[in-house]
Amino acid sequence: MSSVAAKNLPDAQGHFGPYGGRFVPETLVHPLQELENEYRRAQKDPVFKREFKYYLKEFCGRPTPLYFAERLTKELGGPKIYLKREDLLHTGAHKINNCIGQILLAKRMGKTRIIAETGAGQHGVATATVAAMFGMKCVVYMGAVDCQRQELNVYRMKMLGAEVVSVKAGQQTLKEAINEAMRDWVTNVRTTHYILGTVYGAHPYPEMVRNFQRVIGDEARRQILEKEKRLPDLLIACVGGGSNSMGLFYPFLDDQSVKMVGVEAGGLGIKPNQHAARFHGGSLGVLQGTRSYILQDEYGQIQLTHSVSAGLDYAAVGPEHAWLHDQKRVEYTYIKDDAALAAFMKLARLEGIIPALESAHAIAEVMKRAPKLGEDKLIIVNLSGRGDKDVSQVAAKIKL
Repeated sequence: MSSVAAKNLPDAQGHFGPYGGRFVPETLVHPLQELENEYRRAQKDPVFKREFKYYLKEFCGRPTPLYFAERLTKELGGPKIYLKREDLLHTGAHKINNCIGQILLAKRMGKTRIIAETGAGQHGVATATVAAMFGMKCVVYMGAVDCQRQELNVYRMKMLGAEVVSVKAGQQTLKEAINEAMRDWVTNVRTTHYILGTVYGAHPYPEMVRNFQRVIGDEARRQILEKEKRLPDLLIACVGGGSNSMGLFYPFLDDQSVKMVGVEAGGLGIKPNQHAARFHGGSLGVLQGTRSYILQDEYGQIQLTHSVSAGLDYAAVGPEHAWLHDQKRVEYTYIKDDAALAAFMKLARLEGIIPALESAHAIAEVMKRAPKLGEDKLIIVNLSGRGDKDVSQVAAKIKL
């Protein structure tokens, strides 16, 4: 694949090869065009760029450290392992990067109400946080199952002034939360901006969210060159919708020497309804505004998904990931629940860092690969969030 081609997508219609696009009801075509136009203007506006940088630094706490995980490196006996510490951001995950960008766009468009969907709750908390900071009304849609397993984040959102709507349809997880958020947006487009949380959905969301998240990879690139005087050999990140991984990978796409691995949720194993590994059981389809790899049956009905991690428990993956998979620029694999839980505990015990269960999938993949690689290699893992939100769930599975 030409690296230039990798950097130049999507095209004007939001396509990454056969993926992406804009598959929405007529009522949403205009607000999406309005959003795209405002985003294009903002990209060229030094005032917007200055504001975005200001809030990332002063409010969110960027840059985040690139931390050498010395004990994990020693334990695995292979390459040097660096952790990109997105868990240290305000609200505890990478999600706030995108929320800052989108709330600034909403303000520019004169919107007064914000809606969002959330799975693990981190995007919901980040959205509620920026809405509170800018004095806007906020409604967050969350599947009833996710509300139960992420009770702490539900309370945090309410503390920040957001209304949390528990969605009881279907599987009661992220897919249903997105459906409800889209219904709300159709009804209230005049006053409302939808802060979508990942590199998914109708154009311009996959491109826009990627570009707000690329700060992760831009920083990691500068930091590794400063520390090691060279680029890493391997980047590893978990993939739900795919914003933390795309944020890390995108600035390195031109560097053919840098290998990239995206880690999906293997759940209980690759059998229908037991996992959320779209590249290991999915097929081409359209869901919630875009064309991508989707877990569906032979009739196109969306299959149930499962993951110990609410943030990876989704039937589709961002269209840019689908394209990078086909181009073989990024390798996609999966980690099952039990390995993710073991990695969660391992990082806590070795490094004094409790990762989000999502990020623990990436750590588990490092634990698999590192012993087979030479000591001269360098790995960067995106630690996309912290694990406070997951402690009660882990406690129910692991008795200490």
